[in-house]
Amino acid sequence: MKYKQLGNTGLLVSQLALGTMTFSSGKGFNSIIGSIGQEEADQMIRKSVDIGINFYDTADIYGDGESEITLGQSFRNLGIARKDVVIATKAAGRSGKGRNDVGASRGHIMDAVEGSLKRLQTDYIDLYQIHADDFLTPVEETLGALDDLVSQGKVRYIGVSNWQAWKIADALGISERKNLARFETLQAYYSLASRDLERELAPMMEAKKMGLLVWGPLAGGLLSGRYDRHNQKAEDSRRSAADFPLVDKERAWNIIDVLRPIAEAHGTNSATVALAWLLTRPVVTSVLVGAKRLEQLEANLEAAELELTDDEIRRLDEVSALPPEYPGWMVEFQKRDRLEP
Repeated sequence: MKYKQLGNTGLLVSQLALGTMTFSSGKGFNSIIGSIGQEEADQMIRKSVDIGINFYDTADIYGDGESEITLGQSFRNLGIARKDVVIATKAAGRSGKGRNDVGASRGHIMDAVEGSLKRLQTDYIDLYQIHADDFLTPVEETLGALDDLVSQGKVRYIGVSNWQAWKIADALGISERKNLARFETLQAYYSLASRDLERELAPMMEAKKMGLLVWGPLAGGLLSGRYDRHNQKAEDSRRSAADFPLVDKERAWNIIDVLRPIAEAHGTNSATVALAWLLTRPVVTSVLVGAKRLEQLEANLEAAELELTDDEIRRLDEVSALPPEYPGWMVEFQKRDRLEP
């Protein structure tokens, strides 16, 4: 397992992180995601630790809090020292029926962090992330609350998820001017089937030394190897139950056509190759992998050891390339004068 810096910090995290959205009883919407109980979760945690994963991601809304409870209990059941794992969780999603049980206001953040600490059975959270864009709350209020949590020692680093590039850049500027804790990471959707992040977010993160934590690396199961242009439905699949995240399907089928022979050449599956491709991207810090079954997780973890050839990476780059869009194509055209000798 390889490790990378978490944003512009000295904390090292594994290139693969275990996403625990499937840790729940499987009620309501969670039945689509997964229904992993404590015993199976313990097995997954043990397997991940054994191959070198030290990074675990959850959220207060996953399984209505059950994911955090199960994760925290797993570390205790397995006797894993708190200092040996990096725990990331999130707030901003609706966590109750109250009018203010949602968002990134000071009030909700302060309430949410106490709930997460209790469920996780820990005194601190390594990475506390704002899970959604709260257009009602001023960014200054959110950052002020998060900075207080860092000062109190309840949170060590802060991050954000699903924000636009301009808003993240604005938040980083506010943190610098007011000497507040800054967002070190962005958790965002990124996959071979959807590389939109490369237009604005990736350049911004590289310039600001932020880390990228990837969710949805298999496009909601579309790149799992169970789908192609001739088989667009699969039983017991999240993608078949909920067509999410959004994907240009025709481009996805073309990508899958290239993925399969590469997987066969390595004696593995399409999902492992898709994950391995993400690990070659310079902007990626860690890829979140999750599973409904232990054997599924074991297959995903193989990506950490899979070395794609330069030609295989080139083929995957080409078939998944984004269509030109302004101002990107103009920037590329005009910078030629600066690059020529």
